[in-house]
Amino acid sequence: MSETRQNYRELEQSIHTDLTDRLSYGKYLHLSEVLNAQHRLTDQHDEMLFIIIHQASELWLKLAGHEVEAAIRFLKHDNFRHAFKVIARVKLILTQLTHSWSILATMTPVDYLKFRDSLGPASGFQSYCYRKLEFLLGNKNEKLVKVHRHDPAAFEELTRLLHEPSLYDVVLRKLNERGFPIDAEKLERDFSQPYQPNESVRAAWFDIYSDPDKHFELYEMAEKLVDIEDAFQLWRFKHMYTVQRIIGTRRGTGGSSGVPFLKKAIDTSFFPELFAIRTNL
Repeated sequence: MSETRQNYRELEQSIHTDLTDRLSYGKYLHLSEVLNAQHRLTDQHDEMLFIIIHQASELWLKLAGHEVEAAIRFLKHDNFRHAFKVIARVKLILTQLTHSWSILATMTPVDYLKFRDSLGPASGFQSYCYRKLEFLLGNKNEKLVKVHRHDPAAFEELTRLLHEPSLYDVVLRKLNERGFPIDAEKLERDFSQPYQPNESVRAAWFDIYSDPDKHFELYEMAEKLVDIEDAFQLWRFKHMYTVQRIIGTRRGTGGSSGVPFLKKAIDTSFFPELFAIRTNL
């Protein structure tokens, strides 16, 4: 006897249907604002795709920054377990962001050029959430803060983060506290300046990787950091390749050289010593 499948599902009596003056899904998530925040400048079909991909990316970047800030707080209190949890989440967020480029890549160069000029100087280079995440991870550049002068709140927060220790800076302090002699110049420095590789840091990570069972917590932290960099670099590469696929070698709307500028970011490492020691293990 064959089973009959029904294409109709009865509404269960317990489901709330009268949400007058009560908290609904839409109110909780402010969906009226979110779903009505897509304002096209042209009548081109693919501009909606362009807007939504970038808006969704900003939300994911905001969450990634939120999680890295939490990781820094946890580490300052020696709470490695919870730091591991949120860092693992950041890796998955970056993976989600990488997948989004594949959706954007369904837009052809011809379709993009139909509305590109309407963007004026607007560019992802001006993303506050992206810049915040980079600063939190340690890729500091005080010149980049100037781009955000038009937004006082963003400018103020990025200026603060520029001068505060990054996630890696906090980890290095933990290495020193655990008995690994890190040069003082790395522990108390001008955090607004780009991080430069250091031999004492390389030696500490080499010792940790040489005996991971003895230093497992720090070893696990190192691998979590490598996970982040790995995922971030994949996101950067996919970003660069998608831009190349759509606009070739045109200049970016924000004034950059475009693809050549994005390629330079791929050579930038948040945690250089963690990659350097792999050659010598």
